[in-house]
Amino acid sequence: MSEPADPGPEAGSDRDFIQSIERGLAVLLAFDADLPHPTLAEVAERTGYSRPAVRRILLTLQRLGYVVGERGRWTLTPRVLTIGQHYSASHGVVEIAQPHLLRVVERTGESASLAQLDGTEVVYVARVNARRVLSLTVDVGTRLPVHATSMGRVLVAHAGAAVVDRVIDEAGLPALTPRTITDPITFRDVLHDVRTRGYAVVDGELEEGFLSAAVPVRDGKGVVVAALAYSTSRGRSTPEQVEDEVVPVLLEVAEAIGRDLESVGLRSPMLAPGPRTGGF
Repeated sequence: MSEPADPGPEAGSDRDFIQSIERGLAVLLAFDADLPHPTLAEVAERTGYSRPAVRRILLTLQRLGYVVGERGRWTLTPRVLTIGQHYSASHGVVEIAQPHLLRVVERTGESASLAQLDGTEVVYVARVNARRVLSLTVDVGTRLPVHATSMGRVLVAHAGAAVVDRVIDEAGLPALTPRTITDPITFRDVLHDVRTRGYAVVDGELEEGFLSAAVPVRDGKGVVVAALAYSTSRGRSTPEQVEDEVVPVLLEVAEAIGRDLESVGLRSPMLAPGPRTGGF
């Protein structure tokens, strides 16, 4: 009798869900820039788990080498970086795009990034920093809200109406600066414009003085798998200059990345948007 087929990752039910893994990951995610060295009580408060449960998880993670406890506080170890490194190593889009990001930096003098959509946030998966310093500190793994970023708008604009609805309904459109678009109707109009023009420019909506532009990166089948972005400060450029001088560079480089993806037959089905159902 033959073995039953593997149902795959999407066929699981609640009984396939391992809660202990969820809790372990939640504890790891409790560490961030605002709380880099939390106490056990602070981790418990952030996760909503009991102190005894958090203690057991932290001790397990310490034994595995992911955290270390000292004088009542806990700290992540460099070992956690291997998780992100494994992602980059196994994800061809990131590897292929890296030299192209360098081209953007060389031609514009500013930082270049590759980002992907994760739920209602945009996540930096690759970045090449210029020598200039921006007020907003970002690096690989940084997560930012979709509605106030050029990368987020590019990705959501090509992801379909259901994703747009989710961003508006679940994440909301909070005002991060006085310039942030917070009206759902206006936001949908902006996304339609982004999709029509093929790029997004955002001026001071994430942080005052922060200016960015992004374009879609498509795989060999035309599916948007990432966003290629450029960032600078308002004091060094204007939205008009970015549209005239930088966006053409981004479009050219994004097309080159797409050709490389097609040449190796690489596609990212997990990132492919579902069928579009209606407008925004």
